[in-house]
Amino acid sequence: MVKRCVVVRRPTYLSGCPIGRDQESGSDIDVLIIKFPSMEAGLPEGIEIISSITSQEMGYKFFKAVSLLQQPLQRILEDRRPDCLIADGMFLWSTDVARMIGILMLVFHGTNSFASSVLDSFQRYEPPKTVTSDDQPFEVPGIPDKIMMTRRKQTTKLRESGADVEITALALYPSATTTRRTNHKGGMQMMPLWHRVKCLRWLDSKKHNSVLYICFGSVSWISAAQLNEIAKGIEESGRDFLWVVRKTNEDEEEWLPKGFEERMKGKGLIIRGWAPQVLILGHETIGGFMTHCGWNSTLESITAEEPMVNWPLSNEQFINEKFITDIPRVGVGVGAHEWSRWMEGKKLLVTKENITKAITEVMLGKEANNMKDRVNALKWMAKRAVEEGGSSHTDLMALLDGLRLNNI
Repeated sequence: MVKRCVVVRRPTYLSGCPIGRDQESGSDIDVLIIKFPSMEAGLPEGIEIISSITSQEMGYKFFKAVSLLQQPLQRILEDRRPDCLIADGMFLWSTDVARMIGILMLVFHGTNSFASSVLDSFQRYEPPKTVTSDDQPFEVPGIPDKIMMTRRKQTTKLRESGADVEITALALYPSATTTRRTNHKGGMQMMPLWHRVKCLRWLDSKKHNSVLYICFGSVSWISAAQLNEIAKGIEESGRDFLWVVRKTNEDEEEWLPKGFEERMKGKGLIIRGWAPQVLILGHETIGGFMTHCGWNSTLESITAEEPMVNWPLSNEQFINEKFITDIPRVGVGVGAHEWSRWMEGKKLLVTKENITKAITEVMLGKEANNMKDRVNALKWMAKRAVEEGGSSHTDLMALLDGLRLNNI
């Protein structure tokens, strides 16, 4: 559809990238590399992805490094003179670059139209004057369905200082690319084959729809106290589980209840680091997904036909949770009511009782089968949407037609 494409990437994203395959098939694609300025921003050499950050100070420096990408990108665009720039919404300065170069700009947002509509409503309308506290629910105006939110869950309310805005924006960084890789200094590699085989073989030993999959993405930060409470909730639920835990610098044994892994031997598998999420969700033994409600994870859960235990942490995830639980009704919330500040420390936001209750409702409750039926219907709707003639396919073709009208 487009005659020629130039892809500008950071070097760590080349591993496992399908671009090489497309080039071999005849697509006219150039790949240009921008070195991530880790050291220029005061970070250790080799720190290039958000999942490598282990402190708030490193987070500020990482965001500074992202801002330093503006000049090298501008030089590339001035040299290549493309017709259009497509950039992640995280790169706020990319619109200024496109304007200076005089080219068309498309901003990619890795979320959904429902969340975008709710966020737009937050910006357009103040909560009713009758709302007197951050925990008092109010109806979001301008939305076809009745959606109740609180000020405490509002993305626009919770980060008032510029520094906080920058730090929370980090969670919007290209997580879809990093979730299926494991980080090593100096580059990223795919998960070792033996590790993947071990994971899937363990699932093969379980009964159909019996295992709860737990993963909060590669950039979410959960305190040791909260991880400990999750472990207690899992144990009390009695369900088999596969739990992916983000690697940190903390002593991993500090957050596990004493004797937990010994008691759960055979019932649960903990993976510290990366896991093949799509393969796991597609396995027949998975019966539910405890998720942070990131949109990529939500779509992967729906297309794998898995109901969700919803645990939003930040950004638009609270809005996604409302969509999942209130509109198609394919998930149950754990009772998370406020943002989990990035690297917040030892704060406990959700109790083991709420965790156990939500797991039981999704895996065994009266509504469990109904949720399965509803998410199955969504799965086939999603499949039809991306097929030729489907809504997503048609929208993409319309976008390309519009680009051609602009002499692309």
